[in-house]
Amino acid sequence: MKTTPITPAHLAKAMTYTQYREMIDKLLAENKTTGSNHSEEMVEYTRMNAHRMRRVEKTTVLDDELVQLLLSVQTKMVWVVLTEAWCGDAAQNLPAIVKIADASPLIEVKLLLRDENPDIMDEYLTNGGRSIPKLIALNADTMEELGTWGPRPEPAQRLYLDMKAQDVPFKEFSEKLHGWYAKDRSQALQNEFKTLLCNWSELISPEGIPVERCS
Repeated sequence: MKTTPITPAHLAKAMTYTQYREMIDKLLAENKTTGSNHSEEMVEYTRMNAHRMRRVEKTTVLDDELVQLLLSVQTKMVWVVLTEAWCGDAAQNLPAIVKIADASPLIEVKLLLRDENPDIMDEYLTNGGRSIPKLIALNADTMEELGTWGPRPEPAQRLYLDMKAQDVPFKEFSEKLHGWYAKDRSQALQNEFKTLLCNWSELISPEGIPVERCS
């Protein structure tokens, strides 16, 4: 069994997506964001992210194959996602992740703020960095770690690393990355989760047939 630093105490204080969205709206009304940096710049990032989340909520449509896989999940899971309101990648991916989880009666999403949980974050670094969003899939009954995802779909990660290597200015960097998300409409994310579901759970169709994709 792969152990995780995430405990029942962490899950007890974790937020639902609805609670997270309400918290962000409340913070923005006070010109604040999550974390300790409430600069005008960080608050503006958060305001843009609230718009992004609303857009992704409206535009993400799950494809039929993914829905069938989700209905075939046999393992009760908790998907713990480390996030922050000012993080653009979290805004682009989190609503779609929640929509994916909502299509299965056996998957629950719980959200924790990265900077309030360094004990967890530092166990799930990406290339040595505290990159978010970071999803940790747990067996809900045993708390066994089933796997992870994040901080962004692989094509977006390649774009990110290429631009970082070229020292692309932040404004151009951000425009290109969010432009990629707008064109992709969560399709790359959905395709990745089709594979992840095969790794994280036995998948048996409602008719009692093992899912061929995972064999």
